[in-house]
Amino acid sequence: MHLIMRTQFDTLRLNDEHEYSTNDRGGKKVVKIYKDGELIAKKVSIKNSIKYFGVTGVESLLEQS
Repeated sequence: MHLIMRTQFDTLRLNDEHEYSTNDRGGKKVVKIYKDGELIAKKVSIKNSIKYFGVTGVESLLEQS
């Protein structure tokens, strides 16, 4: 996985073909996006730090949207 932009993450999350789940434990929040049961992107929030990650080739998934 590598860093992606927030707009790319939001585009993947709002796509009806993708599912997402959230997890909030001890100040660390994680949002994971799945396509066909496989993890394609995630957002990790710890206090004031937010990072967005995508699998290699996530750009091709954005073009299909």
